[in-house]
Amino acid sequence: MTEKELRDLIKEREHVELKSSLSLMNEIIQAISAFSNTKGGRVIIGVDDSEKVLGVEIGKGTIENLANTIGQNTEPKVQPTIKVETIDNKKIIIIEVKESLDKLVLAFGRPFKRVGKSSPRMSKDEYERLILEKHREKLYFDSQICKGATLEDINTSKLKIFLEKVRFERKLEISPNVSVKEVLEKLNLMKDGSLTNAAIFLFGKNPQKFFLQAETRCARFKGNKPLEFIDMKVFGGNIIEQREDALEFVKEHIKLRAEIKGTERIEKWEYPIEALRESITNAICHRDYKISGNVQIRIFDDRIEIWGCGPLPEPLTPTDLRREHKSILRNPLIGRSFFLIKFIEEWGTGTNRMIEACLKEGLPEPIFEEASGNFLVVFRKYHISEETLEELNERQKKIVDYLRGHKKINRKICMELLGTSKDTAIRELSSLQEKGIIERAGKGKNVYYHLV
Repeated sequence: MTEKELRDLIKEREHVELKSSLSLMNEIIQAISAFSNTKGGRVIIGVDDSEKVLGVEIGKGTIENLANTIGQNTEPKVQPTIKVETIDNKKIIIIEVKESLDKLVLAFGRPFKRVGKSSPRMSKDEYERLILEKHREKLYFDSQICKGATLEDINTSKLKIFLEKVRFERKLEISPNVSVKEVLEKLNLMKDGSLTNAAIFLFGKNPQKFFLQAETRCARFKGNKPLEFIDMKVFGGNIIEQREDALEFVKEHIKLRAEIKGTERIEKWEYPIEALRESITNAICHRDYKISGNVQIRIFDDRIEIWGCGPLPEPLTPTDLRREHKSILRNPLIGRSFFLIKFIEEWGTGTNRMIEACLKEGLPEPIFEEASGNFLVVFRKYHISEETLEELNERQKKIVDYLRGHKKINRKICMELLGTSKDTAIRELSSLQEKGIIERAGKGKNVYYHLV
């Protein structure tokens, strides 16, 4: 390069980092990480920040040692082009750094980026986002190509039914004259002309031909332990059908009762159907399809357990599901298709709606937990047997009846309900608490009781 070209380069500071000497090796390598993680650039050694040329003493092994040091302290190893130029009769070193394809080059185990004329360290969130982008195809199993699958494996009639529902639910028009291939491409269910796993899960004639594990297993057990079952079915087919089949199985094995309100007859299920539907949908939509197990629905005398496959998508925890949280899709393509037919809303509010539905029906909040590496939801009845009820006095039965229709009761409400003194109300509440039927919660003036 000519001296004029070198001086012009030195002045171009956005893509050039100036270092006065090789003693600033840590900063030099950090700048290399920053350029690698943005748009590339040059590190010039032997020129200070005021653009004054100081020069560098270059011995026999200087350049080789510099190259080795850069390689040893960057990950993956960076092998930049290193040149020696002369300006004002002084030697300077120019390190040319290319933009990294995945933009995940570390310096001393830490990531840096280029912002204007500086090279700050990347934040944890930025780095994690880049990692997710890099491994997106590996992480999202539903977006991977389904090896061996062709358009002949797609159930066109099921696809048409789906499109009709999309038009009705989301007002999204896709011409009926469009080919199956074009429809799947519009839904992002094809990649490079090949079917994705999601396409087979959603619309395959026989998804189990490719994924034996893509089933939903349902059982009604005798009693409260998973030992002897009364009825058991395994549902295959596409996952949209599995959702409907599983919910129908549950309906067959829970009670439906009728209530008269005024002149209107209202039918109510033993558990809120909308909450069960939400949980089944989540289990099928968000399961880890790489795992060989099945989604399982276990019905007992006192509860229903809905087991997904695999843990919650990170960074969600069971505790997060009880408050406002982001919607994190393990299977974005499946999630998008479920959204289009209003199976899910992608707002992260599904679990909150489950809680509200159970409380509205006077049932305990569902339990969200992880067990044996899988996420499960447990819907419960209140554990009050007929024998226990018979042992209660009339006032205690009245409290239990109230709590079945309401979330909680406090002393004041109990006094009004029973028409008794404060001492009597406290005595009855304490007795129910000793019998393990209710629990005390809250503090001070906010103390209340709820069914166990």
